[in-house]
Amino acid sequence: MPRQLRIEYPGAIYHVMNRGDRREPVFLDDADNECFLKTLGEACLKTDWQIHAYCLMGNHFHLVLETPAANLVAGMRWFLGTYTARFNRRHKFFGHLFSGRYKSLIVDGSGNGYLRTVCDYVHLNPARARLVSPAKPLGGYRWSSWPEYLKAPSRRPLWLRTDRLLGAYHIPKDSPAGRAELENDLERRRAHEDDGNFKGIRRGWCLGSETFRAELVAAAETLAGEHHSDLRSPEMTEEKACRLLQAELEQLNCTRAELARWPKSDARKIRIARRLRQETAVTLKWLAEELLMGNITHVANCLRRKEKKRNDAKRSN
Repeated sequence: MPRQLRIEYPGAIYHVMNRGDRREPVFLDDADNECFLKTLGEACLKTDWQIHAYCLMGNHFHLVLETPAANLVAGMRWFLGTYTARFNRRHKFFGHLFSGRYKSLIVDGSGNGYLRTVCDYVHLNPARARLVSPAKPLGGYRWSSWPEYLKAPSRRPLWLRTDRLLGAYHIPKDSPAGRAELENDLERRRAHEDDGNFKGIRRGWCLGSETFRAELVAAAETLAGEHHSDLRSPEMTEEKACRLLQAELEQLNCTRAELARWPKSDARKIRIARRLRQETAVTLKWLAEELLMGNITHVANCLRRKEKKRNDAKRSN
């Protein structure tokens, strides 16, 4: 059976879910949860993703994310691959961590309540799994974005976007009173969760109006007719990297021709390469070619030595 095409477009919203291989845990302890969220933050920096909701659940995770650029596939490739490598390295494991392809439900972000529905579904997961006692509030579950919503804005991760869900709840102001109203609304939803409103999230491929679904079907048919998936993701990634590279060169008052005359191990090249790796998902091959740094191995070694020096300096301080 052919794989379902990933539909990507600027501003798309997805409910992304994936389980551990053979339903085994993907988070063994709090340090793994923290590593996952740290890696997610790095992915957002690279891709410009905006996270509306998340929940980490032992052997699986849920994300509701928005892609201002059409880059779900490129971003998820880096994100899941990086977290898997870090998890395996920490626990001295090897091989696959996640089970097959991640599920990505496309969500209608038109403001008709679909975003709220999918975020409620994600935030109510700990209650469904009995990880939170019925007598205790959902905000007590640490590894969900819900307690972050109940905090002051200055205490939230920069990559968590809360304004759209607050708007969907008709909360006029992100204030203590507004957040208390938000908490009460979800707790009321929790008490009546068996109303069947989540069926489309569990079994469907998109969540939205009939018009929205028709537009997605037309887009999918176009992609299937072209016999390839959407190629904009790597293009958008490289476009961002080119912009950052040009900004760095302008700051150094340098041209591409001058860049070519620098040694391949020049400290300026390494600094630029490090920034591009942190803020985009470009490959080592792209860096080697665009920065004229030799081969992939040389670039990787330069970045590794730079990171080691930074870590050693931190420890000495």
